[in-house]
Formats: sequence, structure tokens, C-alpha cells
Amino acid sequence: MLKLLKPYKKQLSWLDDHLLEYLSLALIIIIPLYPKIPIADLIPGYIVRLRVDDLLVALTFGIWFIWLLRGKVTVKHNVLLIPILAYLAIGLLSSFSAIFITKSVPLSFIHIAKLFFHFIRRVEYFSLFFIFFSTIKSFDQVKKYIYLIAVVLMLVSLYGFGQKYLYWPAFSTMNREFSKGITLYLTEHARVLSTFGGHYDLAAYLMMLLTLFIPLIFVVKKWSQRLFFLAVSTCGFWLLILTVSRTSFIAYLVAVTIAFGLLIQKKGYWWSISRGIIVLLISMLIMLSFGDLSERFAHVLKLDGLKNALLLKPIAKPPSGSNVAFTEDSVGTKSDIPPTTEKPTDADAKKTIPASRVPSDVFENIPEMGSTGEGVPASLTAKPRTYSDAAINYDLSTGIRLDYTWPKALEGFKKNILFGSGYSTLTKAQVETFTEAESTDNDYLRALGETGLLGFLAFFGLVGIIVYKGIKSLKDIKDPFFYTVVAGLVAATFGLLINAVYIDVFEASKVAYTFWILAAILLAIVELSRKKAIKK
Repeated sequence: MLKLLKPYKKQLSWLDDHLLEYLSLALIIIIPLYPKIPIADLIPGYIVRLRVDDLLVALTFGIWFIWLLRGKVTVKHNVLLIPILAYLAIGLLSSFSAIFITKSVPLSFIHIAKLFFHFIRRVEYFSLFFIFFSTIKSFDQVKKYIYLIAVVLMLVSLYGFGQKYLYWPAFSTMNREFSKGITLYLTEHARVLSTFGGHYDLAAYLMMLLTLFIPLIFVVKKWSQRLFFLAVSTCGFWLLILTVSRTSFIAYLVAVTIAFGLLIQKKGYWWSISRGIIVLLISMLIMLSFGDLSERFAHVLKLDGLKNALLLKPIAKPPSGSNVAFTEDSVGTKSDIPPTTEKPTDADAKKTIPASRVPSDVFENIPEMGSTGEGVPASLTAKPRTYSDAAINYDLSTGIRLDYTWPKALEGFKKNILFGSGYSTLTKAQVETFTEAESTDNDYLRALGETGLLGFLAFFGLVGIIVYKGIKSLKDIKDPFFYTVVAGLVAATFGLLINAVYIDVFEASKVAYTFWILAAILLAIVELSRKKAIKK
């Protein structure tokens, strides 16, 4: 065998040196662009399934681990090694505590499998950090990654526009049925999700990358590069508007402000403040003038009387000759069905209720199915839905958080203050209940509820170290491009922490993958700058 491979020794040696790098480039492309189409069920009845990105990450991490054993990569200067291992150790202790102490996870295979499935997903996310940190050996490598990420953002944006205006297919993970890989089509009021599983995930992803690329427009020297980052940022920002995500838009405004604030040290007060103000004013003007985002802000702030935005309407019907069929099952969520001027034909199933008693994000009163208690099967009965005061005063999604998911997370925290009630235990009504999905819609409460105070401090301590190292290194980074990259990524991390108030953003796979890739790039720049300063 060795004799057969001998003529190809030079090529094999080159592949041995560059395999991880090219797999990393493949991850940058495939993770955001490949839709969440499942390959197989891992846990029967569970919403999270095996996908292409899981296989690619596992393959790359396996090769990285072999390279680590061979000494081709090292974790010697990886500042997050010990903190990540500490968090994983706490996660394991929390899992065993959930089984044997708090007993919030029953002693059955399917419940224990789901518990450790979520633990392994954390390992999967962290693995990308180690892979990318190890592959970055020079500043040129960083630039290669940054420009490729920008190209991928452009492609994600273009596909999102195709969904909104040309009825390109969407693949959602918003419920178990959709997560099977069913092809969906967005209606007029549907929020764009592009290649992501949901609009919230997409919005958080856009917030991070816009915070990185918008400052680069003003920093790069060549006009071709400026136009490139301007085009990428413009497309990404319009897609952010189409997601209609208030939390991510607020996070974007804060993150961009922080990014230009950090640039003061490099470019001066007038340069940074003037450009920051221009970006913020343009962003606010576009948000207030187009789309549904301004209306959502107006409602939650009780400014409904000021809804005078000029709405840019998408195509009202499929293109001529299209064979796309639109039904109630063809939309991202039931609340995305637009209002109709026709009266309901089924008084029981479509009973009208006063507008004042319907949340702002519910366009049609889908009935609640259930038995009347008179021997009639539940499938044949329907009654109008009732909504809580929180849902009516704010919207349905806020009401769910205030009424159920956030209190349940606090219940999990109280079961064991140090270790929480374990992964995937916070949405269960009873201990024996098998839930098909997990969502707290607040990553701080989820961390406290699942892994307790120790897990909370360990995980967000990781994020704190990334921010601290990034800010501390700015004085040593002389090149404006890499200075801006570090400033933008530090600011994007702050934006993600704002997102975490309303979304489980660090558990959303495409967002988590991207964050740990960007964290590796940030800390690799810090390490390269440190080595360069030592040489000087």
C-alpha cells in the first residue's frame, strides 16, 4: 500500500497540511447556506434531527482530534480550553444531578438520551472554536475567512429575497411537522427565514455579521472593497428588516454603536461618532419607512397612533404559470396567515372575536380543538381561543414567555440552585412528560434553569473572557482592518447578549456555530497580534 502511494507523497503531504483548512472553508459555506433538511431521526418523536452540518462538523472535529494526537495542531495557547472544559464538567454534573438528585429526568432511555443529546450538542458547538482557532496561522488566513463569510452572507440574503418576492421554498423547524423537511412558501405577512430554521435565528445571525461588515465599509482602502462590503451590508440589513425581529434590531443598533465606539481609539472621536450617527440614522429611517417591523415596535411601545409607515408590499400572488399551491399549511406559522375580507363559512371553527381581545401578531382566530365533555371526539369539536392579558397587551410571543416559559425556567433553577434541573427539562408540565422541543426564549433563564448558578457563571464567563481579551488586545493591533474586525466581533458579542434576553440564541445551531467560528477568529487575531508584538 505504501509503495502504491509513494508517487503521490508530495500531494498527500500537501493535503495533510491543508485538509483542516479546506474543511473549515466548507463549514463556513455549508452551515449558513444548507437548509435544515433532516437526514434521520436521532430520538423518536423529537424535533431536532440529524442534518448534513452535523456530519460535516463531526468529520472535521474527528480529523482535528487525530491531528491533535499527532501534534499537528495544539491547544497550548488556547485561552478558552480550561473554561470550556470547566463548563462541560459542570454540564455533566448537572446531568447526573437531574437523574439521581432532583430526579427531574426519569430513568428511561428516551429521557436520558434527550438529556445527553443536548450535552453533546454543546460539545459540537465548542468543537468549531477549536477547529478554527487551530487552522488560523496568519493574518492572511483571517482575511480569507472574513471575505468568504461576507460572500456567504450575500447568498443567504439573496435566497431570503427569493422567498419573500419570488416564492422560493422555505424549510422551517418551528414545529415538529415542519422540521421533517416539508417545503413551505411564505405568505404576505410571513417573516423571512432564508436558509435558517426560523426568522429569529436568521435575525441574530444578520445582527452579528452586520456589526462586523458595516464598520469595514469605512476602513478598507480600496473602493472595490468598500463597494463589496457596502453591497453585502445593504442586502443583509434589508433581510434583517424582513425578519421583523424587534430584539435583533435593537441588538443591531446597540452593537453597531459599540463597534464605532471602540473605533474611537483607532480613528478618533469625530471620525467614529460621525460615521456611527450616519449608520444609525439611515438604519432607523429605513426601519420606520418600510416593512412590518415599525408596526411591531409601535404596538409594544403603545404607539399605535403613529403607524404612518410607508409599507413596501411584496408580490400579492404567485408568478404567472407557477404551480405553487397556497394553503394554511403553506405558511411559516398560523399567525402569519393574512386577514381575509370574506366571512368564515364555519361558525364554530372560525368564530370571530373582538379585535381588542386578540394579540397583535394573530391574524386569524384558529380555533382550539378539544372535547366538549359530552362524548363528542376532540377532533370534531372546536372552540374559540382565549388569550392571556400579557398576550393581548403585548403580543402572543411575549405572552407565552411571561405566562409559561420564563416561570418554568425559574422553577428548574429552584430545584437545584447550583446545578439546575438538567438539559431539556424546562418545558415539561410533569417529570414524565416527553417534550418534542425545548425553548425558554431567554438564554439567561435557560442557563440558570438547566445548569444552575454554576453552569450560568461558567458559560457566560466564557463569553466574558472573549470580550475582555478582545478589548484588551485593541491597543496592540496596528492594522486598521484587523482592529475593526476585533472591534466588530466584540460589539457583535454584546449584541448577541441582548438577543439572549428574548431568544435561546446560543442554542440555535446556525447562530451558535457562527458565534464560535467568529470567537475563534477574534482570539486568533489576538494571539497573532501578541506574537507580533513580542517579536518587535
